Amino acid sequence: MTENKQKQYVITKKIAKHGSQAIIVIPRILEAHLKPGTVAKLTIDVLEIEKSEQ
Repeated sequence: MTENKQKQYVITKKIAKHGSQAIIVIPRILEAHLKPGTVAKLTIDVLEIEKSEQ
């Protein structure tokens, strides 16, 4: 029987810009846990609205 071990990481990031898209950059330290093909669940909580959008 395979055991499903879930790991949880909480990171707080500023949204970056890549061309015309907003992106979230994942820290390199998590690279070993987030290999291509890995399924991850992302939950986004907006903590602060930029002053230019108010």
